[in-house]
Amino acid sequence: MITCVVHDVIDPAKIADFERFAARWMDLVARHGGVHHGYFLPAEGASDAALALFSFPSLADDATYRARFGDDPEFVEDDRIRDESGCVLRYDRTFMRPLLPS
Repeated sequence: MITCVVHDVIDPAKIADFERFAARWMDLVARHGGVHHGYFLPAEGASDAALALFSFPSLADDATYRARFGDDPEFVEDDRIRDESGCVLRYDRTFMRPLLPS
């Protein structure tokens, strides 16, 4: 299993747009073979940080999912929500593997 950890810097004035974008993205991950562990949004302290975690069985499965990004109309539409609203100022992602208790 591989887990993608996405660190978003968001515009706190556009949290409703971000939530609309994030809800659609969680659905896209689930429908394309992944498990979305949720978005974690500001509650206290820094108000411009959001975190998402989602997993795929392998990096190859994640690559198949990411190959849809510029072509699949649903992915394009969700990117449009993010880009036109400006709710995400920047993001970075890291791929991690779990070390779970035995």
